[in-house]
Amino acid sequence: MKLGSLLPVVASIGWFATCIAYGPVAYADQSEGTRPNIIVIMADDLGYGDVGCYGGTGVATPAIDGLASRGLRFTQAYCSAGTCTPSRYSLLTGVYAFRVPGSGIAPPDSPALIPAGTPSIASVLKDAGYHTGIIGKWHLGLGVKPDGPDWNGTLAPGPLEIGFDDALILPTTNDRVPPVLVRNHRVENLDPSDPLWVGIKPPSTPHRDARSHPGALRMTTTGGHLGTIHNGIGRIGYFTGGEAALFRDEELAGRWVSESRQWLNDNASDPFFLLVTPHSLHAPRIVDERFQGVTKMGPRGDAIAELDWTVGEIVKTLEDLDLIERTLIVFCSDNGPVLIDDYRDRADQLLGDHDPNGAFRGGKYNVYEGATRTPFIVSMPRTVPAGESDQMVCTIDLSASFAAWVGAPVPAGALRDSVNVMPALLGKADAQGRSELVQQDNGWGSFGFRKGEWKLVRCDAAAMFNSNLEMKRTPAPKFALYHLKSDPGETKNVLRENQERANQMKEELQRIIDSDQQ
Repeated sequence: MKLGSLLPVVASIGWFATCIAYGPVAYADQSEGTRPNIIVIMADDLGYGDVGCYGGTGVATPAIDGLASRGLRFTQAYCSAGTCTPSRYSLLTGVYAFRVPGSGIAPPDSPALIPAGTPSIASVLKDAGYHTGIIGKWHLGLGVKPDGPDWNGTLAPGPLEIGFDDALILPTTNDRVPPVLVRNHRVENLDPSDPLWVGIKPPSTPHRDARSHPGALRMTTTGGHLGTIHNGIGRIGYFTGGEAALFRDEELAGRWVSESRQWLNDNASDPFFLLVTPHSLHAPRIVDERFQGVTKMGPRGDAIAELDWTVGEIVKTLEDLDLIERTLIVFCSDNGPVLIDDYRDRADQLLGDHDPNGAFRGGKYNVYEGATRTPFIVSMPRTVPAGESDQMVCTIDLSASFAAWVGAPVPAGALRDSVNVMPALLGKADAQGRSELVQQDNGWGSFGFRKGEWKLVRCDAAAMFNSNLEMKRTPAPKFALYHLKSDPGETKNVLRENQERANQMKEELQRIIDSDQQ
């Protein structure tokens, strides 16, 4: 069934229709012991066309498809940015990341990008009585400015300072140093007698890095990962020490699953919010041995299979705990796909007829639809109807939506760009999603502005990163206008034929960008 339509644009709500515009209208049962649980599973670099229920042909994804068959599959759902750090920032804070200087892809030594005490999706739910946890990739910096992380000491601020009770995180990304996990405020398993050093330059000459020891690599790099070699992989940045704390790439997905199982068992009796952020598709794609070679698409295809297993194990845990009907599951992605992200793993050569983008243009690093229109599934048996929705929603909206659903108070001015779309997420009849949305790249100056059926693309440089195959710049006009209903692939720039509309959208986009930047 079709739920709603994008054509009736919600009039006059404007970009500022955030969570503070509504009162605490609760859609969920508020009685003690029956409040709904919430799990958000945010995949990494997963494209709209990468899973079966969205038309993917290269890899079987039975667990993700099962969520869709039992729940609501959104066809016009977005993340807010074409790269991970700004997208995750917006998910947590309900604020467009372009409002915050320095919120692009975080380097290994980045201090916390979200200051301690910032209202977030976690803090709002925690204040409403929820136990909150995050398991998986973080990549939003740790420690105070300007020093950044103290890898051998207390790593704060971080997740716990913005509302999470528990955290087991990959602090940066799997292609960056240090290759360790952080539990709450400490590097897990770190031996004080073997301190961890992290830097942006080689600590000595010679040093075992990809530039000086190319023969030690099991995956070649085109030049972006020339730092310290760990587990046969060159990384971004340099480190020494911390031997007992170093992870093995193949085991990371298993850790996310085992930790999620344990966390859910430990918190089954109380209302909870759990954010699970598997990293499987992010380069380098080094999956558990049981998934190596299970697809014909090479490491990237195997990573999709591993991600699907991760989802399935979390769902199975909820079923075993008899929580599946009391738990809202949202499955989404932090940004669109990239095939060759510096490491040469033949992802571009082994696609076959599989198209990670589906019908859309672009991918990770830019602002075309392939960059930010991603899989988005909401499942809660007996609460969310099974079907398909064409309402426009975004991961930035989850904070305001969940707050409204459970009747959680929101501090004045917080979650400012998040819109309460909970009725649409629940598949309510006549529910409306967003009327407009700003999309950004990594903070390099490109924006997409969707308003109803139309999308304005603005490129402040002469070129835009276009990652259909790999990260490289291609020429782009300053402005382009697309009619998404008739041209979802953004193939025809109709700006000249629609100058008045384009000029109006230019002004609206600039007004949003300029308004009260932090």
